Amino acid sequence: MYHPVISDVEGLEISAEERALFSELPPYGFILFQRNCENPEQIKALTAEMREIIGFDNAPILIDQEGGRVARLGQPNWPAYPSAGVYSKLYETNPTLASSAVQVQSKLMADELSKVGISVNCYPVADLLYSGADKVIGDRAYGDCPDKVSVLAQSAAQGTINGGIIPIMKHLPGHGRADVDSHKKLPVVKASLNDLRKTDFIPFSYLNYLPCAMTAHVVYTAIDPINCATVSKTIISDIIRDEIGFKGVLFSDDLSMKALSGTPEKNALDALSAGCDLAVHCNGDILERRAVLEATVDQLLGRENRLNYFFNQNVKAGDVDNNKLYHWLLETVKGYE
Repeated sequence: MYHPVISDVEGLEISAEERALFSELPPYGFILFQRNCENPEQIKALTAEMREIIGFDNAPILIDQEGGRVARLGQPNWPAYPSAGVYSKLYETNPTLASSAVQVQSKLMADELSKVGISVNCYPVADLLYSGADKVIGDRAYGDCPDKVSVLAQSAAQGTINGGIIPIMKHLPGHGRADVDSHKKLPVVKASLNDLRKTDFIPFSYLNYLPCAMTAHVVYTAIDPINCATVSKTIISDIIRDEIGFKGVLFSDDLSMKALSGTPEKNALDALSAGCDLAVHCNGDILERRAVLEATVDQLLGRENRLNYFFNQNVKAGDVDNNKLYHWLLETVKGYE
């Protein structure tokens, strides 16, 4: 029985200790970071070994490959891509061209991921840009206008799907207003529910048909003044599932982030109990990984149908001349960086 956990590994290869752990307590999938990515051949071998160890050919293997400052695959083996903020500027001049360019970039990145065995990209960011907020979102956002963000994030998701990769939109129900970085502290948003409905919720509602989404480690005092979205039954049930209308697979954000105060295993159980389908645990040592996996025994029950629907199928990319597309993309965004 798989555990509803997305885990990670320490280096470029799976250690003997990690292999033993994942054979005994198989997670549902894995996530890669820059420390795990050296070159295409190495990543392809790593992802194949991950799936072989847990005995799941379609196990989701995630990465954060947004372009701009969030890119686990980088030069010299992979090209650099513009941030979302570049397309926000282009949109003001030519919305149609901006949407096409975002879709092209997303397709190119997806093709690169697919070639090395990665199947899921934690992308696009559908959060809004807010002046005065912490820069953890910043130029990762497609702008401050909900309609613009909706259109460009949709183009990003479609390009990702066209490249044979499953997108995860993030961070529900909106991280843009956060005044601190949730990697370091717990953000508290005091906007009214009405204001959130008119702004932050709009892109996620527009994209509620997408297969996967990720929660925000953010407290919204108008909805749940105590718990951040990741561990709030009220936010997940009433807002993300009912009001926003998202019915796909819901991932937690990284449970080792400092916004959460509990142990990794408690955070995992709290996220799953609140309504997340998969608990994402990153950057822990082998003992933390074991604790999270042991704590989530039998927690997959009741989640199988939704998970199987999205991950037990093969998405294939179409054939495109990616070299020509990349050069077209660079010419298109010239002057908007």
